Amino acid sequence: MFYEIFYFFAGIGTLFYVYMTWHFCYWRKRSVPSPPSRFLFGNLPGAVTQRRHPTYDFDDIYKEYKHQCDFVGIINMRQPNILVIHPDLVKQVLIKNFECFADNSFADFTNKKADPIFGRNPCILKGKEWREKREEITPAFTVSRIETMYPVIEYICKRMVKYIKYQLEKKPDGFDAKELATKFTTDVVSSCIFGLDGGSFIGGKAIIREMGRVIYTPNWRVFSYFVVASVFPYLTRIYKMTFVPKPVEQFFVEIMKDAVTFRRQTNVDRFDYLHYLLELQEKKNLNELDLVAHAITFFLDGFETSSTALSFTLFEIARHKHVQDKLRAEIKQTRAKHSELSFDIVSDMPYLDQVFAESLRLYPPHTFMSKMCTENTEMRIRPGEYRTIERDTPVFIPIYSLHRDPEYYTEPNVFNPDRFAPELGGTRVYRDKGVYYPFSDGPRICLGQKFALAQVKAAIVSIVENFQLSVNTKTRSTIELDPKMYLFYPVGGLWLDFEPL
Repeated sequence: MFYEIFYFFAGIGTLFYVYMTWHFCYWRKRSVPSPPSRFLFGNLPGAVTQRRHPTYDFDDIYKEYKHQCDFVGIINMRQPNILVIHPDLVKQVLIKNFECFADNSFADFTNKKADPIFGRNPCILKGKEWREKREEITPAFTVSRIETMYPVIEYICKRMVKYIKYQLEKKPDGFDAKELATKFTTDVVSSCIFGLDGGSFIGGKAIIREMGRVIYTPNWRVFSYFVVASVFPYLTRIYKMTFVPKPVEQFFVEIMKDAVTFRRQTNVDRFDYLHYLLELQEKKNLNELDLVAHAITFFLDGFETSSTALSFTLFEIARHKHVQDKLRAEIKQTRAKHSELSFDIVSDMPYLDQVFAESLRLYPPHTFMSKMCTENTEMRIRPGEYRTIERDTPVFIPIYSLHRDPEYYTEPNVFNPDRFAPELGGTRVYRDKGVYYPFSDGPRICLGQKFALAQVKAAIVSIVENFQLSVNTKTRSTIELDPKMYLFYPVGGLWLDFEPL
């Protein structure tokens, strides 16, 4: 009996090993360079162990193969993927040959039936449906609409400054920059999207911020699903994941109902995102869930990624006094010329542009992009050599590695806003080279980038002109990505000190 059990489990183990390593020769057979794969982990152990962020696994492969080929074959647990290395191929994937890479690789993990809210997110949708939804929400991000909402952003900036001064009276041991930035972006997007006061600066926990945090915070269910789906990808055809928990879904449905009811009863003429959504609902006959899905898309895009970008910008300003002084001087000069800092004026502050652009280079909220090859296509492996990339092959673009490559950026790990000076071509030079992608590029470029720039720049101006910033001793000397988070979160947080001016 013992031997029968032993042989049974030995057989199962052997079959599992063969199954997991079946594709380990996939790229060698196709004459594509590929690093050695490890059982259970493939080439991305960090994605499984959560002891190291996958970004660093990508970066190691990028550096090893950068001078050998234009793209490299990798194994994600057991599935063949490719990692694009050469900037020309990045532009091919995102722009020139977009039709062959139009979908995001996580689009098959859920759908509208399993997750009525997240399944309607344009990041998830594919093909014709994606294009339709993209066309629906594009007009919501016009410059004129952002200009109209700018007074709301300025008002929340004033509340934030008042909040910081009030907290300073309690003599705190530093401020968590990410927490402060999240409070700010939560109140901005809550007001602009739902017409509600987020309440982040009036004490206690803002419920809308906590609900948004639930969506972005990884949990064991999501992690387990991704692992199992990576091992048995065909299971995604049988079971789709629910990323937005039902209580969170119901919360946003209810506040959307309340916001719509209040707006229609009061007839408030406010040219914000809610105004646009109501117009869109009448024009397209959107149902309740479509309306909420659009609202949450706006909310998440403006809430989490923007707060991440803002916190790192404040951190770099705090630890580079000469940058802070130069930026403050620009703000004072601009104030002297204009009685009020409107959207157009703040958008036309060159050094502020440079500072934020450099922060996004070093700390892109999304450190890599993941696309799906939607039809067989040829990709250049080396000059004059091409390989066929088969349909349904995931394609990774290592934004973090491109942004820190010494071939494209002098002293890439140094915070140097002057590299983006207007006389040197600004960010356009690097975008044209295909090595600067804080907002992605091509047809799927981030729609909310103008709004993100507007709110983050407004917050930077308000803080720098009112406070002297410095780095608190609680902040680690070396910034390291938190391996358990999706976005660029630093281990230990970013702690800053504020001194009123």
